[in-house]
Amino acid sequence: MSDPLQSGRPIEVLLVEDDPGDVLLTTEAFEHNKVKNNLHVVNDGEQAIAFLRHEEPYAGSPRPDLILLDLNLPRKDGREVLEEVKADAGLRSIPVVVLTTSEADEDILRSYHLHANAYVTKPVDFDQFIRVVRQIDDFFVTVVKLPR
Repeated sequence: MSDPLQSGRPIEVLLVEDDPGDVLLTTEAFEHNKVKNNLHVVNDGEQAIAFLRHEEPYAGSPRPDLILLDLNLPRKDGREVLEEVKADAGLRSIPVVVLTTSEADEDILRSYHLHANAYVTKPVDFDQFIRVVRQIDDFFVTVVKLPR
């Protein structure tokens, strides 16, 4: 396993988010952070699975070091994506952070039952949202050892 930071390789992050505003905020937060990373965005659960399995139109997609996953997605729900990722021996080691507006106990419990690595409720305040995304990035990029 190589450490992306020590190898100088950018961290590959997959954002699975259908809200254009949240995509913009997340992109902004990553761009202003000090650590180099590549943010890839897909807008629904089916695209996420295609990206992860290198299916068209994502045949050349990199393997993400981290997945930021919204729960409420079109075509394939985030819970289904999480379940598929964690059931796939080739994908299950990728950390998945559920980043969603839901504060429902059942969503939190189900996400952890499906082996989410973290569950974060999106703040509604712009500055807090940026701060939360930066903290996720800092934690998973500078603190946690990511599998390769």
